[in-house]
Amino acid sequence: MDAQRIQKVNGKNIVNPYYSRTDTKILKIPESAWKKVLNANLYSVSRLNNTEMAFTGKYNDFEGIGTYYCGACGNALFKSDAKFSSTCGWPSFFETIRPKSVIYKKDESYDMVRTEVRCGRCDAHLGHVFDDGPTASKKRFCMNSISLEFEPIAKNSK
Repeated sequence: MDAQRIQKVNGKNIVNPYYSRTDTKILKIPESAWKKVLNANLYSVSRLNNTEMAFTGKYNDFEGIGTYYCGACGNALFKSDAKFSSTCGWPSFFETIRPKSVIYKKDESYDMVRTEVRCGRCDAHLGHVFDDGPTASKKRFCMNSISLEFEPIAKNSK
């Protein structure tokens, strides 16, 4: 559970004080503070809007049962039963865990017009959403694995 809360930053274990799985209060944290508490790869994607290479993310072909959280702040984003295999190279979901889990922004980078998906709590870049998903909503949330943290359902929970 502390995988993203404690990160190795510049060779040191750093506690991310903004990380919480229960607090949904919107965070307004300066980029300089994020840089101090996020490892270089997570910072690059979540704060600088970079993208991990297709088919390289740990959750691309992952089939665990549980919940996906924002790797930067711990905000609940997706349930595993909304995940599907889209063969696009990134983990894909057809719905968020709750309406305000994410926010949307117009993205016109790379000579394309897309809808960027950002964390509704900390404004971390997560990926993009497209209108070619498998359900009636037609949504395909195409996310960067590095921006996500997975928590499996406890085996003994009843």
